Amino acid sequence: MFVALTRISLIFCLFTAAAKADIMVEDSLGTHKLSAHPQRVAALNWDVAEQVLELGVTPIAMSDIGGYQEWVVQPKVPQGVVDIGTRTEPNLSLLAELKPDVILIASPQKDLMARLSAIAPVLFYQNYSAKHKNADAVVENYLRIAQLLNKTEFAQQRLADTQQELDSLSQQLLKAYGGELPEVAAIRFASTSSVYLYDENSIPVHALNRLGIRSAMPERGSQWGVAKKRITELAQVEQGMVLYFEPFAHHQALDNSRLWQAMPFVKHQRVSSVAATWSYGGAMSVLYNARALTKSLLELSPQ
Repeated sequence: MFVALTRISLIFCLFTAAAKADIMVEDSLGTHKLSAHPQRVAALNWDVAEQVLELGVTPIAMSDIGGYQEWVVQPKVPQGVVDIGTRTEPNLSLLAELKPDVILIASPQKDLMARLSAIAPVLFYQNYSAKHKNADAVVENYLRIAQLLNKTEFAQQRLADTQQELDSLSQQLLKAYGGELPEVAAIRFASTSSVYLYDENSIPVHALNRLGIRSAMPERGSQWGVAKKRITELAQVEQGMVLYFEPFAHHQALDNSRLWQAMPFVKHQRVSSVAATWSYGGAMSVLYNARALTKSLLELSPQ
């Protein structure tokens, strides 16, 4: 994180010295010159929108705000943000009418870059890739967006506060479990017969690791940090715990499933839901995942 911040700061200083009226900013594709720090920001992907909101900046436009409120949940979207349609097919005419200073995108909008560039400068932030550690990338891009929006000092303080809270959450768990934390498999249901298991490149497993907890079903890292599994494969979690993220609409069917009831972690009551928390968010999603996972683990703890 320190190296990333130093590199971003150096780029900023070098270019502002040569042309004080302009700023140089960095995204996942390189460096770009802008005439000033933008005020009217459009964020077309949820992870990018989350990063902007977590800097205390309200975007003028976001994609699929209803879906964001159901799945991402936090931070809240302030009143007045314009919903410009889906993440993959935003309403470009409406976006143009809003006259943004800059448009921030991620992988789902990359094929729209040429058309979006006709409206305003476009910056691309790739948080999720099999070629890097996603938990590091979200922090690096948070700092890049902070520099873009002239919020670097604010971002540094948020990150420092986050580390302190993660340490505190870890201590709470150690106390509740008598110093020996259980292994945990973090999942999200795909159906009543299959799940998405979070792997080593996921935000939930990074949050667990940061709390001092190892995965009960280690899986090699992938772009989005998930691997689809049949529920029967969860039977290998004999001693650990299984935590599944909400929302899940088929609790009753699962409770009536003999297969589910036969799982060792179900028999021994080592399974719990986790409050809806986005697994593909920005830098602060690590903290949100850690808070939600900690709450569930404390409810299952022996003390």
